[in-house]
Amino acid sequence: MQFNEYIDDYKEDLIESTKGLVRIKSIEEEEKDGMPFGEGPALALQYALNTADSMGFKTVNMDNYVGFVEYGQGEEYIAVLGHVDVVPEGSGWKYNPYGAEIHDDKIYGRGTIDDKGPIMAALYGLKAIKDSGIKISKKIRIIFGTNEESGCGEIQYYLDKEKAPVAAFTPDADYPVINGEKGITFFQLHKDFEVKSNKEKIIYIKGGSKANMVPDYCEMAIKTDREDIIVEYANTFKEMIGFDIEAEIKGDLVIVVSKGKSAHGSTPEVGVNAIMQLLAFAGELELDKCDATRFIEFMNIHIGLETDGESFGVYMKDEVSGELSFNVGLIDMNEETVKLELNLRYPVTHTFEEMMEGIDKTLDGTGMRIQNMIHQEPLYFPEDHPLVETLSKIYSEATGVEAKPFSIGGGTYAKEMPNTVAFGPLFPGREELAHQVDEYIFIDDLVLNAKIYAEAIYRLAK
Repeated sequence: MQFNEYIDDYKEDLIESTKGLVRIKSIEEEEKDGMPFGEGPALALQYALNTADSMGFKTVNMDNYVGFVEYGQGEEYIAVLGHVDVVPEGSGWKYNPYGAEIHDDKIYGRGTIDDKGPIMAALYGLKAIKDSGIKISKKIRIIFGTNEESGCGEIQYYLDKEKAPVAAFTPDADYPVINGEKGITFFQLHKDFEVKSNKEKIIYIKGGSKANMVPDYCEMAIKTDREDIIVEYANTFKEMIGFDIEAEIKGDLVIVVSKGKSAHGSTPEVGVNAIMQLLAFAGELELDKCDATRFIEFMNIHIGLETDGESFGVYMKDEVSGELSFNVGLIDMNEETVKLELNLRYPVTHTFEEMMEGIDKTLDGTGMRIQNMIHQEPLYFPEDHPLVETLSKIYSEATGVEAKPFSIGGGTYAKEMPNTVAFGPLFPGREELAHQVDEYIFIDDLVLNAKIYAEAIYRLAK
């Protein structure tokens, strides 16, 4: 690994650059003038480009959609794609999610592992190549996206103006190499309530923040004359079932709160879904029959706490990528209507049409309608593909561990940009904290990533 000494010299600068980027709250917001995804992502992009500019690189900001750093000459180029936007922080952090605090040799904060730390590591890897003066035959770009967590709208903007790289990787998943990514869907389920209760009423149910996050909080307000009974039953339910459910009387309402555990939407099985916990509790209250309670009954029968879609009629599995994953990420319900946001990810050898056949069958006759469907096809590179083989070899040389490519449920820029696979940054055995509370990156891992990415960029560009 010929660039290791350079990276070691940059260690403190790499840490400070990562901390500076993490301190910017770059969640997608309403579009502003010249800021298509809001102020936060635009500020984060400019910070990254300013950092590269201070290193002496050419930088380009494409209207705050996307930016890139360029080094070298030639018509063809190789690239590293990372994103500077993040998902909402959620609740329950031990440390400030935008404080970039260091504790126990870890940098804490939203984006440290997904994806601000890794893309900074790639930038410093490119700096090592530049400072070494070593010859390359292809141009190199580090591309900073700003909308990966909310649809990847910036990549098409980039491709409308620039040609695709001949080879690329995105530091936004796991090591050793990700050669397959499940098909991904984001969509909403809507239902209007016609038959309403004249006695007990669910005033609202609200929970979650994004479809691709397991919700860690959900709240329900009920108007009833059984206030004390419901509050007492919440305590009993918590003891019997083990769900983190609490209830209290506020004015003429009973407020029920469900707390879960956040996780990435690609791995809902490692989280605890606060929405589905609350609906399970609501289903036990024997509220008056109406469209709202029938909806809750439907959810408990056809989803419950399952994360593989079996009761919803969409279960799939293959040897390459495993089971379908099913996540209910957001609910917004009142006396008139309900909206759910879901994130389903299906195995790489199956099709969108197969999944939709199961969904349509389950929804038939329910009055629920699908809106705002977003779909990404599965991605799969064979293990003997030159890009996969090259990156596998680099990982093996750097770690002394034989690389075995595998598939994931997460979706990365590899689905959006041709000739791209995901490569790191999470090492085997490390806890997966993307989209979770108390996200962090080990400083040693951040530095090792920079060393691996420097070698990978060089090998692809030479």
